[in-house]
Amino acid sequence: MEKKKLTTASGRPYVEHENSMTAGERGPILLQDYILHEKMAHFNRERIPERVVHAKGSGAFGTFTVTNDITSFTKAKLFGEIGKQTKVFLRFSTVGGEKGSADSERDPRGFAVRFYTEDGNWDLVGNNTPVFFIKDAKKFSDFIHTQKRHPQTNLKSATMMWDFWSLNPESLHQVLILMSDRGTPAGYRHMHGFGSHTFSMINAANKLVYVKFHFKTVQGIKNLSGFDADRMRAIDMDFAQRDLFEHIEKGDFPQWNLKIQVMTEAESRTAKVNPFDVTKVWPHKEYPLLDVGVLELNENPQNYFQDVEQAAFAPTHIVDGIGFSPDKMLQGRILSYPDAQRYRLGANYEQIPVNRCPFATNNYQRDGAMRMDGNGGSEPNYYPNSFDSMVIDENYKELPMELGKNVVANYYDRNGVKEDDHFTQPGNLYRLMTEEAKTSTVNNIVGAMAGIGGEKRDEIILRQLCHWFRADAELGMRIAKGLNVDISQFM
Repeated sequence: MEKKKLTTASGRPYVEHENSMTAGERGPILLQDYILHEKMAHFNRERIPERVVHAKGSGAFGTFTVTNDITSFTKAKLFGEIGKQTKVFLRFSTVGGEKGSADSERDPRGFAVRFYTEDGNWDLVGNNTPVFFIKDAKKFSDFIHTQKRHPQTNLKSATMMWDFWSLNPESLHQVLILMSDRGTPAGYRHMHGFGSHTFSMINAANKLVYVKFHFKTVQGIKNLSGFDADRMRAIDMDFAQRDLFEHIEKGDFPQWNLKIQVMTEAESRTAKVNPFDVTKVWPHKEYPLLDVGVLELNENPQNYFQDVEQAAFAPTHIVDGIGFSPDKMLQGRILSYPDAQRYRLGANYEQIPVNRCPFATNNYQRDGAMRMDGNGGSEPNYYPNSFDSMVIDENYKELPMELGKNVVANYYDRNGVKEDDHFTQPGNLYRLMTEEAKTSTVNNIVGAMAGIGGEKRDEIILRQLCHWFRADAELGMRIAKGLNVDISQFM
């Protein structure tokens, strides 16, 4: 093994890692022992905020391989051809417990998968159950409070839990699953995973269908009885973590078969149950499972904190060919998940290696704590601009979402028809000014625009002059004259 010098974080090699610098053999510690300061200060900051939910987790890298053609449903590149492989990271978790809780608690299990695709990272953030306790994200904080600790006793409270469930009968489906032995899986390898929510797929012809995602364990379902789960807490609180790590380490790679259910938009309007209600399943007889591919976990992280603890999933991480639905819980998670990650890890959390897209990313996000990618260099940090080569690819334009009769969710042009008159009112304002005010305003504008420089100076000045002319011809002429621009050459 290659020997490495012990160094400070700034790279200086040093010797005394165990003994503090003191004034004499038994004297007090000296303030100048910066190695002591660095060690203790970093130690004091080693812990980042614990996830509010899904705090305790295990994870591994792997691959997803396409086995069946679903390009009739989606243009997502990761499904582009049979045999195509995509790198993945999967994090399992318990939901309600703290980071040090037992793996055998009666609790849903998180099943969050990241696909590192050439069109960006796709996060499918689900659970080991196909349904959830509530159907509207506005109730989520109340629900989670009942799963945590009582504000007075700081103890888990069956009263809080059952009070909430009894007042919210929509939870019954998930509560029944939780109270069955499926509420205590015998390790992460022996449970299914579900996207749970309804998502959408869009194909190359821009036709949309709704989908449910199912990961079926190849290892087979195994659960613990209530008695065995209680016993496991005393034997090994980390048994699921240990089981996953050790099987991957010895080459016994766990696998899941990815399947989808598909519903057309027309079917969604006549379905017997609300297809966007996460407390309901889609009947398999009406919407059978279709094979898609195989997910295999075959690589343990080299450092748990770096990859598992800092993994930051969000349903907002979608790719071309996969989209959302009117599922209210999904819509709420679109807001809350990225917000939680920015709180835990900072605005630049997507630059952490496990979260970073391995392919090119281009945007105008700059600065913030822990910026690690060059921060855009000397390129502009605003758009539109006249200098960089950033282009918008219209091939990735999203489809509008029909929400009901004559109601469509879309990206509406803020300067569309009847919204594009930006000149009448400024012109009216100028014409209302006294001659003294007009002169002062023109001088101010000329003085400010005189500062425009660089290779694009003339282009920018002419573009802005067009706006002034459209507001008022006199205003445009006076500004042009002040900037020594000969307008006659453009007439």
